[in-house]
Amino acid sequence: MNDQPFLVPLESARFEEEIKKSVFITHLAHTPSVEVAKKFIEQIKQEHSSARHNCWGFVAGRPEDSMKWGFSDDGEPSGTAGKPILAQLSGSGVGELTAVVTRYSGGIKLGTGGLVKAYGGGVQQALKLLQTIEKKITTNLRLELDYGFMPIAQSIMTQYDAQEVQANYGVQVELVVEIELRQVEAFTQTVINKSGAKALVSKIKDN
Repeated sequence: MNDQPFLVPLESARFEEEIKKSVFITHLAHTPSVEVAKKFIEQIKQEHSSARHNCWGFVAGRPEDSMKWGFSDDGEPSGTAGKPILAQLSGSGVGELTAVVTRYSGGIKLGTGGLVKAYGGGVQQALKLLQTIEKKITTNLRLELDYGFMPIAQSIMTQYDAQEVQANYGVQVELVVEIELRQVEAFTQTVINKSGAKALVSKIKDN
């Protein structure tokens, strides 16, 4: 599993332009899974059901994870819409992102080159408007420790930006903390060293 953070959209973006009497509307949205991406595509298709084409592409995971890519020309000549849309998305370095480009045709043919330029260019312009945020890859750890070690444990948690998710106070303190995946090893080692190996750190299996 890749533990490096990556960029995701902070909010949706929209770009509209007219090319030879055809109106192209590019919609961008944060879609953290393929299922969410498909729902967003359906939503835009319903909103613009009178449009001739709603072409789309998505990168529904990490930017480089091609297993979660998809695209469609939605009736446009093969290779003129979906691929240029996906090329812009996959080259943007932003993950969990879907683009739907709605075309209201104006009756003038653009030709294959014109279509590629219109669909790819619309996404390129929309990406310039897109605000992004860094998504950190986190995991949960269980800590079992003596009460006397709590102040040091809290100091270590602050050092590694680990957040307390749950706390149980019994014979010992049991904490569940959320921490960035790439910090797990260093955090665990620090806890063991500072507690003289008395504090236990274990991974919680993901569902």
